[in-house]
Amino acid sequence: MNCLLGIDVGTTSTRALVIDETGALLGSHAIEYPLLTPQPNWAEQDPEHWWRATMGTVPEAIAAAGVAASQIKGIGLSGQMHGSVFLDADDQVIRPALLWCDQRTGKQCESITETVGAADVIAETCNPVLTGFTAPKIIWLRDEEPANFERVRKVLLPKDYVRLRLTGEYATEVSDASGTSLLNVPERRWSEIMMDRLELPMDLLPAVYESAEVSGAITAEAAAACGLVEGTPVAGGGGDQAAGGVGNGIVNAGVVSSTTGTSGVVFAHLDEPVMDAELRTHTFCHAVPGKWHVMGVMLSAGGSLRWLRDTVCGEEVARAAEVGRDPYELMSEAAATAPVGSEGLIFLPYLTGERTPYANPNARGVFFGLSLRHGKSHLIRSVMEGVAYGLADSLEIIEAMGVQVTQVRASGGGARSELWRQIQTDVTGHDHSVIDADEGPAYGAALLAGVGAGLHDSVEAACEATIKVVDTRHADAQTGELYSRYRAVYRTLYRQLEGSFEDVAALIAAE
Repeated sequence: MNCLLGIDVGTTSTRALVIDETGALLGSHAIEYPLLTPQPNWAEQDPEHWWRATMGTVPEAIAAAGVAASQIKGIGLSGQMHGSVFLDADDQVIRPALLWCDQRTGKQCESITETVGAADVIAETCNPVLTGFTAPKIIWLRDEEPANFERVRKVLLPKDYVRLRLTGEYATEVSDASGTSLLNVPERRWSEIMMDRLELPMDLLPAVYESAEVSGAITAEAAAACGLVEGTPVAGGGGDQAAGGVGNGIVNAGVVSSTTGTSGVVFAHLDEPVMDAELRTHTFCHAVPGKWHVMGVMLSAGGSLRWLRDTVCGEEVARAAEVGRDPYELMSEAAATAPVGSEGLIFLPYLTGERTPYANPNARGVFFGLSLRHGKSHLIRSVMEGVAYGLADSLEIIEAMGVQVTQVRASGGGARSELWRQIQTDVTGHDHSVIDADEGPAYGAALLAGVGAGLHDSVEAACEATIKVVDTRHADAQTGELYSRYRAVYRTLYRQLEGSFEDVAALIAAE
């Protein structure tokens, strides 16, 4: 039996899984690690944690699958986008990596846009320069930690640091590279204009591949560390959203995914690189060769519910441990006892700033409408509803771009809650389906590895052979009408509070 391995280097954990040629999941394993927030608006991780997690998850996933390492014919990588791993001449990590949710680089974003020119930035990268992206992190290091910057010889994205440890190759692929603000997205190559005007050498960046291309092979050292076979090919893989898009079968026009993970993403396939006129969404290279995708991104979707779990729902966590259940299941059950609209409690899910539709690193989370009437069940449901309102914003923008939406596929941890999936269905007015193997980016990375290894003829063929819709939640018009009225209030709250967000950010900066 031929098998494929997918590895996803996520924000909270690294996950490895093994599938067979039909797409059946044979085994998986995940290992968590910490997220560091040394200052307000900062988010960092130690890349060594990703490597240790890879060394732990891969052999456990293979063992759980009950297969031999020799049966794995290809490996695909996925990971959190935009993070910056700064390496010296000996490939040693210089400082903790700055992550996608790090918001420290506002000044650098402005500087890059002014230096390159806003029109050229958009023409080259199809996106504005945002605080989460990689280029402003590089410039921040040059501005704020010049001694560290002088030592930098390569900058890698999170999954590509793991690739380096697995294969010895400096490589990335077009979907992840699209989020650096350094890739010419229409032409799918590094941008000489961006690099030259920012006075950055081209050899700072790794080679860039298409996502299904083989980028290297497992070294003897990595084979010994991870229980793999030396020489096993490693495909380019994909940034987590592009790989997740492949894993959800979003490889043709009309089918859209709505993913509720740590972040929330509405993702649609594009045959050409089309942009939102107001640049509220991201247009990136897809993991499908010669195709692109558009996505609206919320920074704290499932992350908002996790925050609530960790700060408010200790009782549910303890009870879940006692009875052997997931705390989120108990939280969802509690939320189901609260009425639609949470009796006027509205949550703004801007715990780490926001991207779509408001590119504002200073936006912050808000519970609006609290009263003595409200209890924990209302808090949980209002978080679910607030995230759904934000996802609906992205879906509306994508439809306004002329992107046809014939089916929405729900994925991520939020899709496992029937209540949360129904809330999203009713808020957007679009039926939400789930597929038979909602295994996220690691699954898509494994499918890309199958194409690179020659087990599938194309990415589209791999998805057609492995992915099936198994359930659909249908929108309720009456509930949707009530949600539309609450959502109208939700949307006014940001505009009313925008100035206050900036005032609070200035106060924090002055402390």
